[in-house]
Amino acid sequence: MDRDTFAYSTKFFRDYSGPTRGASCQSHEHVDYIEKPEVFTYADFFKDYLIPNDPCVFSAKFTEGWGSRRKWVTPDGKPNFEYLLRTFGEAVVPVANCDVKEYNSNPKEHLKLKEYINYWKEHIKKGYRSPRGCLYLKDWHLHRAFPEQDVYTIPVYFSSDWLNEYWDAIAVDDYRFVYMGPKGSWTPFHADVFRSYSWSANICGKKKWLIFPPGQEEFLRDRHGHLPFDITSPELKKGSLYPRYAQSSPPVEIIQEAGEIIFIPSGWHHQVYNLEDTISINHNWVNGCNVAIMWSFLQDELAAVQREIREWKDSMEDWHLQCQVLMKSYTGIDYKEFYNFLKIIAENRIFVLENHHSEEDASKHSYRAAISGLGMLHAVFDLKRTAKVLTSLNANEEFKKLNPETLSPPPSALLHRLKAAIDTALL
Repeated sequence: MDRDTFAYSTKFFRDYSGPTRGASCQSHEHVDYIEKPEVFTYADFFKDYLIPNDPCVFSAKFTEGWGSRRKWVTPDGKPNFEYLLRTFGEAVVPVANCDVKEYNSNPKEHLKLKEYINYWKEHIKKGYRSPRGCLYLKDWHLHRAFPEQDVYTIPVYFSSDWLNEYWDAIAVDDYRFVYMGPKGSWTPFHADVFRSYSWSANICGKKKWLIFPPGQEEFLRDRHGHLPFDITSPELKKGSLYPRYAQSSPPVEIIQEAGEIIFIPSGWHHQVYNLEDTISINHNWVNGCNVAIMWSFLQDELAAVQREIREWKDSMEDWHLQCQVLMKSYTGIDYKEFYNFLKIIAENRIFVLENHHSEEDASKHSYRAAISGLGMLHAVFDLKRTAKVLTSLNANEEFKKLNPETLSPPPSALLHRLKAAIDTALL
């Protein structure tokens, strides 16, 4: 991060008053197309898309060196089933049935990849029809299962990735996925986990995205407050069922070609279709630009849980703790883990600032190398954003009920250390 970008981001977040952004996209009628890697810098992406929370599409030139684009695709642009079978055939993968709705999502089963590819080949032969329905391989943690494979290189624009930095540190999970599906497979209407950013690269095939800027989803709720499963359903036009639908704006439609990467900002709800046999790679990620949006989302999630079980508030022992347990089961994180998330992000950056990042440390800690590679001012920016959200968390009444001073280190001590590191770095 250069000094101009640091100054710009500091001013933006000093003046910025709320968690939800996305109002600056060009009339929400078209999305910028980034053609040339050699003239598009990290600072360009940071200032023009991350901070304003606007989508964009990167051309296939940004992925042309990836191993998956060379090896996973046949010369005519189709999935290279034989290579995938040889390399990953015994892997167990999650597969969703696009033809079945279950609790506002698609039910999943687990198959070996070779079974899924056999299904896919048969599905193509039968004109994209199958008694088993339209099956879609989704959310496969291939990077975690096959870290040694030459699949892709994360573009620098997406390298400040706090989610995967944290989950790699605790060795529990990650938010890096592979999707594979036939023409006609699709993903229902949703916003991404924790209201994170996502980037999605088509290795082969073509997708259609229908995306809505933050706030538009409120017009798409039914009379009970629920979001639709399919935003193309004619049911939405029934005013008795969806009373505010007439106030909604049409979605932004994007056709994503092979090799292209789409950036979906925080809180942009979307629905996605595979127009051809398609393979894609997706990351969810959070950084200093949207961590406040994540924190706002977690507060909303806890409030929703509390509303659901409020009738037991007086009779249930440790009701507030039970709310945290339920929130974690629904959302994947609770307030204490969110604190731990902020702590690890902060400690990695404090270490880099205090130790100026040696080559020996780089070989042992890839995320510290990435932090250092983005520059010391980026580490300071990250610490300032972490301190802002941590201050809000520490003042939160629900967090106070969890005895935060028993955490290691206590939030007050971590905040003191954060502010000292920022002050020292800016001397």
